[in-house]
Amino acid sequence: QRKLRFSVPENRLRVYDVREIINTIADKDSVLELRPHFGVGMITAFIRVEGQPMGLIANDPTHLSGAIDSDGADKAARFMQLCDAFDLPIVSLVDCPGIMVGPEIEKTALVRHASRVFVTCTSLTVPLFAFVLRKGYGLGAQAMTGGGFKASAFTVTWPTGEFGGMGLEGAVKLGYRKELEAIEDTEARKEEYEKRVAQMYNRGKAVNFATAFEIDEVIDPKDTRHWIMAGFKSTPKPVPREGKKRPFIDTW
Repeated sequence: QRKLRFSVPENRLRVYDVREIINTIADKDSVLELRPHFGVGMITAFIRVEGQPMGLIANDPTHLSGAIDSDGADKAARFMQLCDAFDLPIVSLVDCPGIMVGPEIEKTALVRHASRVFVTCTSLTVPLFAFVLRKGYGLGAQAMTGGGFKASAFTVTWPTGEFGGMGLEGAVKLGYRKELEAIEDTEARKEEYEKRVAQMYNRGKAVNFATAFEIDEVIDPKDTRHWIMAGFKSTPKPVPREGKKRPFIDTW
């Protein structure tokens, strides 16, 4: 598990393979990924941790930097319904800059699809354990944590976590647009922009964000399995029932 400490590069602009992290956290040869070629920015899989079956959702930073698009939202919402129907706890690995934006993506009825994740989360009766690996921005990160950082059974972050209302670069361009436009020299403008981004990044770093008690803890990545099992053992067992739990599971 110690290699998890080096799974996410310190350089926040470098990408990594989240599937390698999933395979490290889960028991050996226990990962069963579902629908890998649909909604490729969202990974859904059944895993085992210390022999216990669970569901897992994760953002794939190699696709849209981990942002949630319409297909990814549908994929996550249906998978969470499936886990809930069979009383499987959900592990969420978060690296999300938000819900995707732009004219083309909004033609796919993005708001309607993304809302399905939040609606599904409100009906979950199984615990959701959220781990922020890097980016925890905007409504996208809220969706990945069950509707909010305090909606999950717990939300913890690796030291590489970074938080904010939206992606840092976009926030600086929008929030300081007039200040940046007032700088005529191109190099000076770029320097000011990078300084503003660095300031926002420092404020949103995991160790600083945690002091506001918006998340539960900053953890050593090698303790991820321990946190999953601690959450699992602290959750009441499902109540025995004779009938089906959910009236239906979405068909797509």
